[in-house]
Amino acid sequence: MSDRGTYIAYRIAVPPEFEEAFTHFYFAGNASGSSVQKSLLPSYQTILVFNFGGKVLLQSGEQETEVGKCLVLGPVKKAFDYTLSPGAEILVVNFKDDAFYRFFGRAMIDENLMPDPDELTGENCFSGLWKKLDELTDNEQRVRFILEFCSPYLKDRNIVGHRLANFDHDNLDIVKTVASATGQSPRNIQLQHKKRMGYSAREIGRYRRFLKAIEMIQQHTANASAVDWPDIIHECGYYDQSQLIHDFRHYLNLSPTKYLKFQKEICNPVS
Repeated sequence: MSDRGTYIAYRIAVPPEFEEAFTHFYFAGNASGSSVQKSLLPSYQTILVFNFGGKVLLQSGEQETEVGKCLVLGPVKKAFDYTLSPGAEILVVNFKDDAFYRFFGRAMIDENLMPDPDELTGENCFSGLWKKLDELTDNEQRVRFILEFCSPYLKDRNIVGHRLANFDHDNLDIVKTVASATGQSPRNIQLQHKKRMGYSAREIGRYRRFLKAIEMIQQHTANASAVDWPDIIHECGYYDQSQLIHDFRHYLNLSPTKYLKFQKEICNPVS
């Protein structure tokens, strides 16, 4: 997408052999003469942001952080704003399911933010990686370099991790089902889910309900039709309108109607 040719943003697909670890890469650049601010919907993914241009700011609530050469954030559970100064360019790596845990042996970043990701390894891995990437000018080349660089470090899943990451039965309880299939207690599976994914099964269930509501709203607006709120409430499994409003305020700090007004300024990382 772009704003009058001055703000450029697009997704870069992941080769099939890496789809288990990454959902996609995302590039955004500001070619205008003034700063551009956007909002990012929560994705429940951990992201790695590389900055190749001007000043980039991330803001969540009262906290504002300047992105240096690279920064790790996540899992992203609530929307945040980012500001690109003139000339700023970012390349975002989106980790999938338990991939961040498989790379680094942890699923959550302290306070959800790590301004210096080299702390993850105790070495200058990311600084060195950024330097190599900065020498490249084509984002497709940058993505290929990142994938080649990280490939040797991705650890295999055990049976619990495999079942949690590949569970696709909406009408079944993931914790009880995986516990029964692996001969473990539900409590242990709950702990494994949190440890590997960085969030609980209950958290992700609530988020997916909210995301379905977002997708239905986007379908209505794409078709230039009025949003059918009662239908969204019913189809997404909300008890009533107040519960829908509560989720929008929780994830976006906006009401559903305010989201409708500002949705063009909000990027959906999973669409």
